[in-house]
Amino acid sequence: MARRRARRPGPLDARSRAILRAIIEEHVATAVPVGSQTLCEKYGLGVSSATVRSTMAELEAVGLISHPHTSAGRIPSDSGYRYYVESIAEHVALAPVEQLMIRHQFGQVEYSSEQWFRLAAATLAAATHAAGLATPAKPPRTRFKRIALAAVQPRLAGLVFVPLEGSLRQALVSFNVAATQAELDAAAATLNGAFAGRTAAQIESRAVDLDGLAGAITRRVVAIMHEVDASLVETLFSEGLLNVMAAPEFAITEKLRRVMGALQDHVYLARLVETVARRGDVQVFIGHENPLDEMRDVSLVVAPYGQPGHAVGIVGVLGPTRMAYPHAISSVRYVSGLMSELVGQLYS
Repeated sequence: MARRRARRPGPLDARSRAILRAIIEEHVATAVPVGSQTLCEKYGLGVSSATVRSTMAELEAVGLISHPHTSAGRIPSDSGYRYYVESIAEHVALAPVEQLMIRHQFGQVEYSSEQWFRLAAATLAAATHAAGLATPAKPPRTRFKRIALAAVQPRLAGLVFVPLEGSLRQALVSFNVAATQAELDAAAATLNGAFAGRTAAQIESRAVDLDGLAGAITRRVVAIMHEVDASLVETLFSEGLLNVMAAPEFAITEKLRRVMGALQDHVYLARLVETVARRGDVQVFIGHENPLDEMRDVSLVVAPYGQPGHAVGIVGVLGPTRMAYPHAISSVRYVSGLMSELVGQLYS
């Protein structure tokens, strides 16, 4: 899925690790290149400014930091962030108070509704000050939960299809004869009782004898379910994109426009879901590790949730490569675990 990463530098000594960590954490906080004097003044490294400059030159030589032409300071490279994530950053659990707040929020909305997925994205956006992302947990085959019908014209009704997992769908259904709202409500109640928990194929096998109002509704529902089954990814919920727009890295709006275009690519999203689900746990894609050129200016921290074989989606955050990775990782890990727990309740 991701491009092959650059060869990771060999182990760094304690001083080099401390200086690399200080450069990254200072740059994440300030968004400006970091100089040796700043490091000495703020991070208590216990060495002279000359020693810091020498170590910075060594870190630059192995590709962990770079030297912008217009500044005497240094900024982390994609490889530097990767080394930090894998070898330096402390991976700690999300603070208990944050866990409690998130769990309480999820208890206020219905599972598998659009509000649930929007809440996942919004929660991660608020926690990380980046953009939160969530895809609905998509099962191999869509299962019927319920429908609702509303009369539009005598022979036309609005149909709302609610699957057991995933987002609701809306459509129109037409009839050969006029139908009242009372007749529509009765037909919906009958079909909801007959088809609950069933796949499109199972519904088709039970509906061969249906005609009239019930038959028309059933055929439309089955068509919707086949459409959902054929889609690679139903949709992507995103919240907090203004957080990303506010980052100085995206003062050139064309960069963010390219990112937004990539997030509309369902083939890319489907491959991302597949890759993350296969690997399990939190995955971090930093800058040029992303498979699309449009995503080279951002990082993704994503994790799967759900139950393999039943329903799997992803949650995560998107932001500039200058991201507070430890908190992003702990936030994504907690939300994905919570969502897996809630999905699991459907299959217990």
